[in-house]
Amino acid sequence: MFFDSDLFLAALGALTPILLAALGGAVCERAGVFNIALEGTMLMGCFTAVAVSWFTGSPWLGVLVAALAAAAYSLILAVGAVTFKGDAVVLGVAMNLLAVGLTGFLLRTVFGVRGTFDDPGLKGLGAIDIPVVQDIPFLGSVLSGHTGLTYLSWITVAVAAVLLSRHPWGLRLRGVGESPDAAATLGVSPVKYKYAAVLVSGALCGLAGAQLALGSVTLFTEDMTAGRGWIAVVAVMLGRALPVGVLLAGLLFGIAEATGFRLQGLGLPQQATDAAPYVVTLIALFLTTAERRRRTRARTPARTQPHAGVTEA
Repeated sequence: MFFDSDLFLAALGALTPILLAALGGAVCERAGVFNIALEGTMLMGCFTAVAVSWFTGSPWLGVLVAALAAAAYSLILAVGAVTFKGDAVVLGVAMNLLAVGLTGFLLRTVFGVRGTFDDPGLKGLGAIDIPVVQDIPFLGSVLSGHTGLTYLSWITVAVAAVLLSRHPWGLRLRGVGESPDAAATLGVSPVKYKYAAVLVSGALCGLAGAQLALGSVTLFTEDMTAGRGWIAVVAVMLGRALPVGVLLAGLLFGIAEATGFRLQGLGLPQQATDAAPYVVTLIALFLTTAERRRRTRARTPARTQPHAGVTEA
C-alpha cells in the first residue's frame, strides 16, 4: 500500500523542523515582527548542534547549545528591527545569506572539509519507543519511534496555544503586535515583548536545526535546510500565526515531502520528487489567497444603485 504507516511516520519526522521553526515565526508574527530569517537561523542551529555533539559526544548538549546559539543569532533581527526600526524583511534576507556564508566558512575552519561533514564519531538523537502506544496496530508504528524533539514539538503546540489565548503574557504579546501604542499606555513595554518573541523564535529555530542535523540525519552539509525555513514562513501565513493552524499547515508539507521520497523510491526522478513540498506550497498559497480575496469581496457591501427615474447629479 502506498499510504502505509511508514509514509505517515516519515511525514511526522519531516514535519518536526518545519513545525518548530513555524511556531517561532508565529510568535514573532503575534508580536508584530515579520520574521523571514527562519531559514538562516535554522542553518545556524544545524551547524552548532553538529559541532557541539561532535566535540562533546553529547547530542542533547548539542541541541541545547544550538537553541542558545540560534537565539543569539536572532538578536541581529531584534536589534535591527526593534531598536533601530529597520526593515525586518531586508534584515531577514541578509541574515539568511549571512548564515549560508558563515556556516560554509566555519565548516572549512572547524572541520577542515568542504560540502559535507560526516563522521562515524558524530552522535545523533535516538528514536524513542513509547510503551503501550507502540503496540497499537498502525497507530503505534506512526506515533512511536520518533526523536525527543518531535514529541517536544507537539507539546510546544499545546503550550503555545494556551499561552497565546489564555495566559496574560500571551495576551500582552498579542496586544503589542496589534497596537503597541495602546499596550504602552497600559504599562506594557513593546520593546521587551518584541525582543522576547524574537529570542523565543530563534531558540525554536535552533531546535529545528538540531532536529534536522541530528535527528533526521547525522551530518552537516552546506545549506542543508534546503528551503525548509521558507516553507515554515508559508506555514505561518497559511495557519494565520495560530499554533494549531501552523501544525496543520506544516503537516501538509510534511506529507508532501514524505510522498516525494516514496515516489522517488518508485523510480521518479529525484529532481521531481524534491520539488513536491514546494509545489504544494505554491498551490496552498494560491488557494489561500483566492479564498481571502473571495471573503473580502463578500464582506464588502455592494454599491447601491440609483432608483429608476432618479438621475445622478
